[in-house]
Amino acid sequence: MQVILLERVAKLGQMGDVVDVKPGYARNFLLPQGKAKTASETNIAAFEAQKAQLEARNLETKKEAEALAEKLDGQQFIVIRSASDAGALYGSVTPRDAAEAATADGFTVDKKQVALIAPIKELGLHSVSVKLHPEVEVEIKMNVARSQEEAELQASGKSIQELAAEEEAAAEYEIAELFDDIGSAASDDDEAPAAEAAGEETN
Repeated sequence: MQVILLERVAKLGQMGDVVDVKPGYARNFLLPQGKAKTASETNIAAFEAQKAQLEARNLETKKEAEALAEKLDGQQFIVIRSASDAGALYGSVTPRDAAEAATADGFTVDKKQVALIAPIKELGLHSVSVKLHPEVEVEIKMNVARSQEEAELQASGKSIQELAAEEEAAAEYEIAELFDDIGSAASDDDEAPAAEAAGEETN
């Protein structure tokens, strides 16, 4: 099926290009989202008549997207989730979660603009791609943690594995300290009868 593109579509073509696509892709995505029209003589003629207007509108939305991109690129957003001690999430972080986290911090991002590089199924920092415009794309970070404190530690560069190892080492140290205290208390108890016995002998 031939369509004429009303905007740039990744891996397909630029605005004004007439391209061959699968009918299902055209009917379910390109046509309902206003990204293309069927390449009939009427639609091609209508596009040519509106080309300048469409290009101007595209340029305007591109400028708006670039302005947002400058502020959004490289930003980090916190998502609090339940997870196992090993860091595996009970569920996963979705494009909707990423969009909501960005929107909560004052950025207008739609879930349709979010493209996860890989499914997020564990705690830590994850890169997420956001398409603000067909020609403008930025990368943000999702800081997935079990608590605000954990998110802050992750942001400083520590992984969940390192945090777990530190907690384990701290617990072992506390246990060792406790045993040392018990040991020294026991030796004090041993010394007391010996001192009493020595006192009795001098009498």
